Amino acid sequence: MKKITIAVDAMGGDHGPPVVVPASLQVLKKYPTINLILVGDRDILQTQLQCEHYDTSRLTIQHASQRVEMDESPSQALRSKKDSSMRVAINLIKSGDVEACVSAGNTGALMATSRFVLKTLPGIDRPAIISTFPTKTGKNMRLLDLGANVDSSAEHLFQFAIMGSVLASAIDNIKAPKICLLNIGHEDIKGNELVKKTAQLLSQAKAINYAGYIEGDQIYEGEADVIVCDGFVGNVALKVSEGVAIFIRNLLKEGYTRNWFTKIAAIISMPILKSLVKRIDPDRYNGACFIGLPGIVIKSHGGAKIQAFAHAIEEAIMQIEKNIPQLISAEVEQLLKLSSSAQQTKQ
Repeated sequence: MKKITIAVDAMGGDHGPPVVVPASLQVLKKYPTINLILVGDRDILQTQLQCEHYDTSRLTIQHASQRVEMDESPSQALRSKKDSSMRVAINLIKSGDVEACVSAGNTGALMATSRFVLKTLPGIDRPAIISTFPTKTGKNMRLLDLGANVDSSAEHLFQFAIMGSVLASAIDNIKAPKICLLNIGHEDIKGNELVKKTAQLLSQAKAINYAGYIEGDQIYEGEADVIVCDGFVGNVALKVSEGVAIFIRNLLKEGYTRNWFTKIAAIISMPILKSLVKRIDPDRYNGACFIGLPGIVIKSHGGAKIQAFAHAIEEAIMQIEKNIPQLISAEVEQLLKLSSSAQQTKQ
């Protein structure tokens, strides 16, 4: 098996090196064919690593003198942070030194920098953020866009659907992924003009298995393999989902620790509780992909802890092994040609 090298933005996120370094070491122990490059302040990273035992041939440091703050504007990061850990990590993809980059840093800055340095795949106007959600059927569902584009056109959503379909087909081994459009109802008359126009484009695309509208309360039903929406709606759906998962976990903890009787009940039902908490734990699904770029860029949640960040690195490993950018590039080009031909024929 060939060696895989991934650049890790060690300074990004709410926690930086105290989370990124142990998460990286954890991944190295689990995957013997993986090499990691920690990008950030060399002195800080060396201090973080000084008490750790690791293979120096597999974990190296690439110095970067700057850091993009979580509240920094994307334009400011592009102009004045050319030696930031984020920028240097993405540059390593462009130079061919690494196959992917993982960062928990500022989402807007990461997307702007990735798009500026790497550009987009042919036929794709804008990258989108896609991530995995659990469903009651046990299979995963993918939702995009999760916040990269708050103002999208119908053509953009159409491209998102194509990319989501290709990704689900490649990673989840689904021959014809079921694509749904997030809306406020199932009827054709429901929704704004953006949703209606997108639905029209998707309905005309024979290369896509478009299954119509889906409502917010059906996201976790497992009826769709890919759900498409604009970045504003998608980000709200993501944050609400994370909040509900935390809310349920806190309610269970509060209810089962109220008195001795509830504590005994908790002990009896502990196997079920652990299974439930694990199934809805956002950390298990940490690691969103910036789809539509010629390189692999994975965005970790800014507040991710060690296990969650390690999962984001594992997401990058999986996409490298599946050759996702190359596969999407070929498939998107073909699907766009087929869709364009179909639309011209109808005209």
